[in-house]
Amino acid sequence: MIPSVLETLRGIAFMRFTLFLQQGYITVGRMELRKLSRLYIFIVFFFNTSSSASAANHHICNGPLVSMLPQASFKSSSQSSVSYAPHFSKINRRDGAGGWSPQVTDRHPWLQLDLRDRMEVTAVATQGCYGGSDWVSGYLLLFSDTGRAWKQYRQEDGVGRFVGNVNADGVVHHKLSHSIRSRFLRFVPLDWNPSGWVGLRVEVFGCAYKSDLADFDGRSSLLYRFNQKSMSTVKDVISLSFKSHQAEGVLLHGEGQRGDYITLELHRGRLALYLNLDDTRLWFSSGRVAVTLSSLLDDQHWHSVLIERFNKQVNLTVDTHTQHFRTKGEGDSLEVDYELSFGGIPLPGKPGTFLRKNFHGCMENLYYNGINIIDLAKRRKPQIYSVGNVTFSCSEPQLVSTTFLSSSSSFLSLPAMPSASGGFMVRFQFRTWNPDGLLLSTRLPLEPQRLELHISNSRLRLTHHMSAQQKEEVSTGHRVNDGLWHSASLSSRGLQVTMTLDNEPSSAIELGDHMEAGDSLYFGGCPSLNVSGCENPKLAFQGCMRLFSINSQPMDLNLVHQGRLGDYKELQFDTCGIHDRCLPNFCEHGGQCSQSWSSFYCDCSGTGYTGATCHNSIYEASCEAYRLTGSSSGYFSIDPDGSGPLAPTQVYCNMTENKVWTVVTHNSTDPVRVQGSTLQKPYVMKFNYSASPEQLMALVAGSEQCQQEVLYGCRKSRLFNTRDGSPLSWWVDQGGERRTYWGGFLPGVQQCSCSMEDNCMDMNYFCNCDADTDSWANDTGVLSYKEHLPVSEIVIGDTNRTGSEALYRIGPLRCYGDKSVWNAASFYQESSYLHFPTLQAELSADISFYFKTSTPSGVFLENVGLKDFIRVELSSPFVVTFSFDVGNGPVVLAIKSHVPLNDRQWHYVRAERSVKEASLQVDQMPLRFLEAPSEGHLRLRLNSQLFVGGTAARQRGFLGCIRTLTINGVTFNLEERAKMTPGVSAGCPGHCSGSSSLCHNRGRCIENNTGYVCDCSQSAYGGPSCKEEVSVSFDRESSVTYTFQEPFSVMQNRSFQASSVYRENSRARENMALIFMTTQSPAMLLTVSTFSQQYIAVILARNGSLQIWYHLHVDMRPDVFSPRPTSLADGRLHRIRIHREGKDVYLQIDKDMNLKYILSSDTVLISIKSLTLGKVTGVNAGDEEVMQAGSKGFIGCLSSVQFNHVAPLKAALLNRGSSLVSVRGHLVESNCGALADSTIFHSQSDHSETVGRGKGPLRNASQSNSAVIGGVVSAVVFITLCVVAVMTRFLYQHRQAQRDASIKEKEHRTNLETPYRREAAYQTEPAYRTELHLHDSHSSTLRDNREYYI
Repeated sequence: MIPSVLETLRGIAFMRFTLFLQQGYITVGRMELRKLSRLYIFIVFFFNTSSSASAANHHICNGPLVSMLPQASFKSSSQSSVSYAPHFSKINRRDGAGGWSPQVTDRHPWLQLDLRDRMEVTAVATQGCYGGSDWVSGYLLLFSDTGRAWKQYRQEDGVGRFVGNVNADGVVHHKLSHSIRSRFLRFVPLDWNPSGWVGLRVEVFGCAYKSDLADFDGRSSLLYRFNQKSMSTVKDVISLSFKSHQAEGVLLHGEGQRGDYITLELHRGRLALYLNLDDTRLWFSSGRVAVTLSSLLDDQHWHSVLIERFNKQVNLTVDTHTQHFRTKGEGDSLEVDYELSFGGIPLPGKPGTFLRKNFHGCMENLYYNGINIIDLAKRRKPQIYSVGNVTFSCSEPQLVSTTFLSSSSSFLSLPAMPSASGGFMVRFQFRTWNPDGLLLSTRLPLEPQRLELHISNSRLRLTHHMSAQQKEEVSTGHRVNDGLWHSASLSSRGLQVTMTLDNEPSSAIELGDHMEAGDSLYFGGCPSLNVSGCENPKLAFQGCMRLFSINSQPMDLNLVHQGRLGDYKELQFDTCGIHDRCLPNFCEHGGQCSQSWSSFYCDCSGTGYTGATCHNSIYEASCEAYRLTGSSSGYFSIDPDGSGPLAPTQVYCNMTENKVWTVVTHNSTDPVRVQGSTLQKPYVMKFNYSASPEQLMALVAGSEQCQQEVLYGCRKSRLFNTRDGSPLSWWVDQGGERRTYWGGFLPGVQQCSCSMEDNCMDMNYFCNCDADTDSWANDTGVLSYKEHLPVSEIVIGDTNRTGSEALYRIGPLRCYGDKSVWNAASFYQESSYLHFPTLQAELSADISFYFKTSTPSGVFLENVGLKDFIRVELSSPFVVTFSFDVGNGPVVLAIKSHVPLNDRQWHYVRAERSVKEASLQVDQMPLRFLEAPSEGHLRLRLNSQLFVGGTAARQRGFLGCIRTLTINGVTFNLEERAKMTPGVSAGCPGHCSGSSSLCHNRGRCIENNTGYVCDCSQSAYGGPSCKEEVSVSFDRESSVTYTFQEPFSVMQNRSFQASSVYRENSRARENMALIFMTTQSPAMLLTVSTFSQQYIAVILARNGSLQIWYHLHVDMRPDVFSPRPTSLADGRLHRIRIHREGKDVYLQIDKDMNLKYILSSDTVLISIKSLTLGKVTGVNAGDEEVMQAGSKGFIGCLSSVQFNHVAPLKAALLNRGSSLVSVRGHLVESNCGALADSTIFHSQSDHSETVGRGKGPLRNASQSNSAVIGGVVSAVVFITLCVVAVMTRFLYQHRQAQRDASIKEKEHRTNLETPYRREAAYQTEPAYRTELHLHDSHSSTLRDNREYYI
């Protein structure tokens, strides 16, 4: 009893300590103790330490369990001879032939141990047959209480396979990640020595296991009655284990009159906990909310439950999965009246009558706050009242399942038993995750007629095939692939066949003749041979079946397994191998998990993320990143931490000529007048921003500079002018700290901007307001110490005197720059590297960076563990490889470029690995994907430091530059680490390495000896900096058709893998963008067609609304998306952006609409044929609206059109003679695209700057200031005239310089254009010539002699 009490106390203490840590009561970094005394921490650690020591001293559980077992405890599927009998399988023994070996004809060999009683098993060990060539190299471990219903043991990652031996006499030991409490164990060999046969000797380690058992028959319960009327507790620990074959049933319940309740019940095979503390609203409402955890708990195997509560904080643990939550209600204590019931909820006054379905199964070790409930019941203590028949041994129902393993080849054939009454009746139960699969097929006497019972689109369907073309169907049910057991029956009576599912109404089909089944009934699938009357409709069944009955005769599957009845293939007997792949949920950022038998899928709709596990943000990380993609000012959603835990937030991006400002607004943007406040009762305003505090912190940390304008006017209202120097007004920063400096001054000093500028109205004070005059004064300024921004609260305390008042306005938070974009390091020694803490990427990792080098190879980054590793490297001048090992063997993804990557130019690399897949991207080349195995290790376990630019062995180091290294949304500060590392320097020399973006709109900056060149070939824009929009005016007959060629790079890219468990795959991706202006509808904007009759069309319908058509399957209707009914044929410029990722289509219209659509298929566009802008002729799309829009063409202006890497308008203008570009009708180069920003996007900064001067709100504060205002206006006019004169002079000089540069460019064009064209033609075979613009440099001499490698 003492160890159990200690264990309970330890559980309480540890839970409380854990909860305090989670809530932030203990801040380790600052060594603060909040709401927790040192004595309490001592008690917590005392219980934790003492109980751990007690467990170590009293619970050693690693003794051998097999060596003393008798011969009768060993059993096997077969034995090759008497000398290889199963009882010779004890480890390190040489009895008989030195081990167990089955017959060579045994299709499914196994070795079984009977431990004689339930034992706790903590480890297993295997060995081959002594001195021979027979051993097992891989096996499964099953366990059972009865020796009939088995369950597969799975390790931490859900891996069921154990690694076995590599020779005959070596011992391979496996410590179990969680112990097994069972009587029977079964070893199932999967692989063995290819030069020998199966040979096995085993040992099992553990100890005896004792427990208090209670059996509930579905009509019984135990009531624990309190000594007083009610029991009120602030902390509870409830633990128990249970097993059941029912998916519903109450395990425990208690309630109080004030509204408290606690209910733990099985619901649909999941465990649900209802808990409420002092909230009568929830008691009287029907909307009780449950916390649910785990699934498939009706599998007849033991499951452990632990509920830990301290006040409102609760931990719910089921087996190895824990969920933390905060309970509802207003109180901290749970008040339960009279009693707690276990096994059901009895109706008061009527023993044996239950309000909910009660529990049917067994419980053991049931503890309530240290009280052993079952022990009290066994000893008939007065606190326990038994309702119904509760026994203290566990009855075992014989419900034995069979698993159908393969979706293509599994089947079970059983003979059709004769029926005395004629006809037939078949009953069975099934459970699965798959939405399709054949359950039963039988031939009818009149060939070729047959009956099929199958799952189709998650419904149960009965099909009567009368001929190859004629059939009749009925269906029933909804989501029968929910993983629960369902009962199905098929029976015939007269000319009618009836299908029944669970308790739903039956469905029937009328036959033309009396029904008799064929010779055999095929369950789950059909044999591979062409068997008459059996044909898989889509897939074979993958799941579990049990309780087969044919014409009221139960089927014994042991006879099938022994080959004495029927036939089978790809079955696993005596076990249901269903596995919940959504537990735990690997879908990130709130993605919804669904599953099939062999995999899981994530629905990322509405999350703002995409990818196999919803890991990748669909938004850019900053406004600076949006500018680099060619966007203009407007509202954007940004994700400052990328794939990190923070959600995206909407901001305004003001993209000026010199800077890109990120603007975040709050809830109080208008000027506010304050009166009547004192220091004792101050005026307080808290600001709620459009982003969360965590998002604001990430935004500010990633920006180069931030500022926030504070407009503050005052009249007889002081800021700091007090006798003791204490402030009368202040503001609060993002961390909750009070700040007493005001706009324009430095932190830590109680002064205002006028003090710094020496222009305060009274030089005796440091702020204008402290002069305390009857007239209005102004202490407006800009807060620019970004670590303190934004302002979260303002407090004003001196406006209670006669004539005293203040007027303030806090402007939006404004930040510019992205510190991560140009954070770079240069590596100039092969043995040098930067090291960072171990990569935290167990389940997912995305790595992205830019590099440039002149060396042929080198490791970009590496992190290793004991066996696992992850590495990205340049393995040759043309190949980037991404390799890793999570325990399933090394996997290598490689992309081969058609051009050298060591060309001293920047190249982009992005590698990603998740539990679902791995991918690699280099520049604009196609992504390479590999699917992860459905059964395998998931966690990447690393323990060394992360090495960047080299390896721990100081070999194969990288020489060159790396910048913008981001891993899982965190940008690594390479420059800071490089400053203290030999062989590495901060930054990267070169013209294309600065923070100023020289090339815009996806233009690529290319270094040369005298300057740099902007390669605009991948951009829809042109000009020296890829900023000039390419616009064309179309008439009704105009069209531009771009004909695609197969990219050379696609043919060359291959992925190499050392492990065959990863399967290569590709994913559909398209990016489209265009700007248009028209008054015509219908109209064809853009269409993409393939050689396989697929197409994408972007049209304006008859009413002018935008429509997007995706026709990916010839035999299916196209997906059509109509974002909004309003007309876009309104004569205004509109910008459209479309991005497709698999099934997900993201659409942006102008800057005020961001939408997501789901396609019916993720099919890739196969062999793209052409892209057409404007009128489409000679193509039969098959859809009337698309054909009509194509025939009408397009009248208006098109600008900046881009499809993936192709810019068709630019190709038409620059390559009119090319065979790849076809132009029909009259095209006129236009400047319509230049109007886009002024027509559509309105700069918010104009408004903020108008108020931002601080004059607007204060101008009307007092009429006495009119003269001052007039003087200010005069000064502004004079300054403006001066500025205009200076700008005129500057523009004249700039124009003259442009002419000179143009002359120089023409002089160099002959020497430079030819090599570039020849190289581009050789490398990429582009559809139009590579557009390169040369920029001369006046500082070509390099300041660093290490520049040679870059």
